[in-house]
Amino acid sequence: MNGAAVVGLIGMLLLVGSWIPQTVETIKKRKCPLNLGFIVIYVTASSLLTLYAYFQRDWIFFTLNFLAAFQSAINLVVKLTEK
Repeated sequence: MNGAAVVGLIGMLLLVGSWIPQTVETIKKRKCPLNLGFIVIYVTASSLLTLYAYFQRDWIFFTLNFLAAFQSAINLVVKLTEK
């Protein structure tokens, strides 16, 4: 693994890790404090970037965006189903 890949991997872990506390809190409380518009845009953008990274065969960027889309999608589902 070259230096650029290591930097990308560290960045990916930090960015994905930053979503973990919010997602865990959302699941526990069954309530999402995030703005609905923000979540919809974030899920859409991360999903599109996931596809882009797949076509480019950039596995670090693919994994980052896949996990970001997945975690934000959890928040979106909770937001849409909360009372």
